[in-house]
Amino acid sequence: MKRLNRRITILTNVALLLIFTAVFAVSFLPQTIVPIYGGDQVSAIYNGNREKPNVSLMFNVYENTEIVNAIVDTLDEYNVKATFFVGGCWADDNEQTLLKIRDSGHEIANHGYFHKDHKNLDYDGNKQEISSTGTVVKSLCGVTPTLFAPPSGSFSSLTLEAAYDLNYKVVMWSKDTIDWRDSQTDIIYNRATKNLENGDLVLMHPKAHTLDALPSIITYYKSVNFSIVTVSENIA
Repeated sequence: MKRLNRRITILTNVALLLIFTAVFAVSFLPQTIVPIYGGDQVSAIYNGNREKPNVSLMFNVYENTEIVNAIVDTLDEYNVKATFFVGGCWADDNEQTLLKIRDSGHEIANHGYFHKDHKNLDYDGNKQEISSTGTVVKSLCGVTPTLFAPPSGSFSSLTLEAAYDLNYKVVMWSKDTIDWRDSQTDIIYNRATKNLENGDLVLMHPKAHTLDALPSIITYYKSVNFSIVTVSENIA
């Protein structure tokens, strides 16, 4: 009987230890939520629907207005639509280009006002950066953005919370051309096209070499029967 009671005690202690370990581990999980298509809307989104042959071109804009205009012209020439994540301080100074993006049928989204590191902002700081950009865009061109791309891809659970409270979806990417760092046109092209998958979100910036690579990138997508759509269409 004593031996049986001892075994029960040991098993009970082991069970309690396992429960404690599980609770302890969960409490130290990262605060940023692993994002997947079709997941909870407070998660970040890294790709569109993997079941459909769609791809999206994402342009994060804080500079080079002349190139932004040229990119819009190139997209129009090839009859494709893209999503422009605009910085609020850039939009404030470039109303005509913002209107051109809108009038060409492209999607206008939010990239924060001052290109801050959102991972290091508190809830109010995140909310201010996002909401102020939305207000500027709305006042200048009548568009209410619904997508937010955190500058440098840096965000925290507070960013997700603030964006959700402002009715935004947080968007990342599945392909990064890294065109802000590398200026070789062929490298930009390869990063945008290699191992293309359904639902890819391709990150770009208004750089001269990106503009040079854009026609070849679009031509490749069309040659493999991919539809080039806005981010909102891709993640719907």
